[in-house]
Amino acid sequence: QVQLVESGGGLVQAGDSLRLSCAASGGTFSYLSLGWFRQTPGKEREFVAAINWNGNRAYYTDSVKGRFTISRDNAEKKMYLQMNSLTPEDTAVYYCAASNTMILSAIRSQGAYNYWGQGTQVTVSS
Repeated sequence: QVQLVESGGGLVQAGDSLRLSCAASGGTFSYLSLGWFRQTPGKEREFVAAINWNGNRAYYTDSVKGRFTISRDNAEKKMYLQMNSLTPEDTAVYYCAASNTMILSAIRSQGAYNYWGQGTQVTVSS
């Protein structure tokens, strides 16, 4: 079993930056594909970014391209989401997730993920 714990959320103003962290325990972290998803009240959870097992492939939803950067540190068993130029539309609960699949075409789908964190709130005021 893999346990995931997010941190780094908070209340910021539009244009500010935040860095989310996801710490993992259990399992073999370096074999996992990782992703960030977010959810706002009344909406389905949506894909934000994903990164493959060795960090050389990353994927983003269109609305965050050029502003968000996903990264991972396999030695530390951590994943990060650097979020720049935040807008109120980025307000959501952000979840980190881990997947046993190494199929790149699958890791943008939340159905591919086996493990989830509890979420961290990001609120961007205008």
